[in-house]
Formats: sequence, C-alpha cells, structure tokens
Amino acid sequence: MHLARFPRVSLGHMHTPLEFMPRLTAALDGPRLYIKRDDCTGLAGGGNKTRKLEFLMAQALAEGADTVITQGATQSNHARQTVAAAARLGMKSIILLEDRTGFEDPNYVLGGNVFLDHLMGAPTRTYPAATDMNAAMRTVAEEVQGQGGKPYVIPGGGSNPVGALGYVNCAIEILTQANDMQLRVDHVVHATGSAGTQAGLVAGFAGLNSGIPVLGIGVRAPREAQEANVYKLACETADLLGMSGAVRREHVVANCDYVGEGYGMPTAGMVQAVSMLARTEAILLDPVYSGKGMAGLIDLVRKGQFSKDQNIVFVHTGGSAALFSYMPAFAKALAA
Repeated sequence: MHLARFPRVSLGHMHTPLEFMPRLTAALDGPRLYIKRDDCTGLAGGGNKTRKLEFLMAQALAEGADTVITQGATQSNHARQTVAAAARLGMKSIILLEDRTGFEDPNYVLGGNVFLDHLMGAPTRTYPAATDMNAAMRTVAEEVQGQGGKPYVIPGGGSNPVGALGYVNCAIEILTQANDMQLRVDHVVHATGSAGTQAGLVAGFAGLNSGIPVLGIGVRAPREAQEANVYKLACETADLLGMSGAVRREHVVANCDYVGEGYGMPTAGMVQAVSMLARTEAILLDPVYSGKGMAGLIDLVRKGQFSKDQNIVFVHTGGSAALFSYMPAFAKALAA
C-alpha cells in the first residue's frame, strides 16, 4: 500500500494529534476515549476534507485544470476546504450549494462556511433541495470550458477512490501513532456521510490487516444505503491500491439511528454532545457531522456497547465554523 505512487500536494498539518480525553472518559464512566484531531489539519479551519484534497488537487493539477468545481449543502465544510485548497494553489473555484434544510436565518445562509467561501474569493451558486447536483456541476463545467477554462469536477465530500486515499493515509497514521504510544485501538468511530472517510479508513485498516473495526455514525442516509455506498467505495479504493478483495462486506458497519429529522437538522443529542465536549475537553465539534457522530458514541457508551477496558478512537472530522450558523439550536443549552 505505497501511497507515494499517487500524485499528492501538501495542504495540511500532518500528523494530526491523537489525544486521550480524560474528562469525557470520566464523565461517561466508560471505555478510554481518544480523539483523532482532524479538525487540526490546518487548511482554513481544518477538517477531514483536507486529506482528500491533497490527492484530488494533485490530480487536478496533473490534468492542467485551472478551475475546480464542487458541491455541498449550504454550510458545507468540504466546500470551504476546496475553496481554500484552490486559493493556496492559485486556482479558481466555483461552489454549488444545495439548500437541504430550508433554514432562512441569515447566520445560516450567509455566515459560517459561506462567509469563509466568499472571504477566500469563491463565487457560490445556490440550488433548491433535491436538485441533481452532479448534473448542475456538469453544466457549470461546460460553462467554464466555453469561456476557455479547464475545469476539474470534485464530487460532493471529495468522495471518490482518489479522495478516499486521504483516509487510507489516515489509517496508516493512526496505526503509527498508536504503535508509538503503545496504544491498543479496539474501535474507531466517526461521522459518516458522503462515504469517503469511512471507505478510506476501512480500506486502509483492512489492507494493513490491523483487525481494527470502524463504526460510522450516519448523518444522512438509512443504514442499508449508507453501508452500500461505503462498501462500494471502499472496494473501489482497494482496487485502486492494487489490493482487490481486501475489503469484505462485514468490514462496513454504520449506525444511522442518530440522523434525526434529516441531514443538517439539529438533534437534542447533537446539542448535548457538542456542549459536553466543549465543557469537558474544550474541543469544538461540528453540528452536522462530528456532533451527531459524538452523540452516537456517547449514547452507545451509555448503553454499554463498549467495555470499560477498551480504547476507542473518535475521528474528529472538523467543521466548527458551522457552529456559528446553528446558534439558535443551542439557545436552551446555553441558558441552562
């Protein structure tokens, strides 16, 4: 699994920290809880997409592209990091944002990640819910070509086999850090959405024969659909790496009980989890992804899914900039 065979540009601060969370562990009286700080990747606020973009942007440069196009929800962390990567590399970017929540609060529509997109120079285009966003990106790519540019289209979340290489690399990084710390990792848990992060981790840990199970806490799709998406992409990523057959269906597990009313819609568990991490470990989670992922982990710990002698690593996928767009959801928690 020699990742240096694939083009890559340096955009992030690696290795990100792998830290013990003593106060959260004590508060839950559960397993020993660690956190992989991919909120610290360093690219305009950090986050998990930076790892994917190191490979995707390298491919874009290799193809001679001058404009990157991608899509996401209004408060897309992926969009913000794509804009940042393009700015760092002197490229143009065009961001397509889909309204998946119906929120009209100006803090949501114009603040948080959207403000940062504009600050870094990217134009954004808005689309109603249920738009075929892949078709919309193709239309924009044709427009760029018609103006003499050379576009490179990045799928939502950067989730294709090239992007997933970033989380194959993260699996290698976690194992390296755990070995240095003499830490036995019994489970890795994270929020799973567009599938690239989980697919990369699954392919990486399977290819390394680590025996480390990965649990994705779903933030948008039902379990069957989420697991199918992750499994397909994990297999494609393994194929790209030349290790076909390394990923088995049982390697892919998602728990989608914590989505709530839908993608990007606040839940009581998310608010509790974000508040708890802020007040025990001074770590800021994201209300859309890592907040719901941590809500799932906290609930599963309380239900006794993990034994007290286990070591659980939660992968923090970043995105705290979106917190400022979700302030109304935290009003009661702050008042309390």
